[in-house]
Amino acid sequence: MVATFGPDQGDLMTIDQLAERSGITVRNIRFYAGRGLIPPPQLRGRTGLYGPDHLARLELVSELSALGFTLSAIEGHLERLPARAGAAELALQRALLAPWVPEEIEEIDRAELDRRAGRTLSHDELATLVELGAVTPLDDGRVRLHGTTVLGIGVAVLDSGLPTELWEHVHQLIEQHTTALAEDLMKLFQDEILQPYRDRGRPADERSRLAAALSQLKPLTMRGVMTAFGRAVNKTIRERIG
Repeated sequence: MVATFGPDQGDLMTIDQLAERSGITVRNIRFYAGRGLIPPPQLRGRTGLYGPDHLARLELVSELSALGFTLSAIEGHLERLPARAGAAELALQRALLAPWVPEEIEEIDRAELDRRAGRTLSHDELATLVELGAVTPLDDGRVRLHGTTVLGIGVAVLDSGLPTELWEHVHQLIEQHTTALAEDLMKLFQDEILQPYRDRGRPADERSRLAAALSQLKPLTMRGVMTAFGRAVNKTIRERIG
C-alpha cells in the first residue's frame, strides 16, 4: 500500500496528533498499520508523519467496526478499494456505509434490561421482545439490546393489551417486506449510480457530488417509504369499506 499525500504538507500529523484527530489510540493505530489497514507514514528524520488519507482510512475502519464488521471483513473491504484511494474516495465509502437509521447496539445484563424496561420482565415478556427483534439473548446470560427506541416500542407492545402473537406476525410481515424493499433499492442504486461511476474510472470530480447525493438520498427515501406506506394503508381501508 502506498501512502498518498496532497500538496499541502501542513496537513501532516504525528501519530499522537493522528490519534487525537481520529479518536483511535496510538496502540490501535500501530496495530492497524501492522495489519496493513493504513499505509506506512512518511518519514521525516525518525518521525513518522501521517496525512489526510491516513485519517480518512482510520475513520472508515472505525465506521466499519461500529457497523459490526470483523477485522478480517474490514481487511477484505479495504483490499477491494483502489490502492491509491485518497481522502475523497474514502469519504465516499463512509457515506455509502453510514447507517440509514441510528443503531445503538449494546450488550447488557438482565438487571439493566429490567431497569430500562421499567419493570422486571417475565420469561414470556423477554421471549416476546426477542421475537420483536428488540433484544437477542447471549450465551453468557446477557442480552444484546438493539437500541433504546426499539426497546420502548417492544415494551409498548407488551402493554398494548393485544395478543403478542399478533404483534409477532406484524413484525414478521414488516421484516419480510422491508428486507425485499431494501434489497431492490440497493440493487437499483448499485446498477444505476455506483456501477456507472466505477465504469467511468471513479472520476475524482464526481466523488464529493456523489457523497452529497447520498446524504440526501437516505432521508428522502425514508420519508418516501413512510409516506407511501401510509397512503397504501389508507387506500386499502377505503377499498375494504367500498
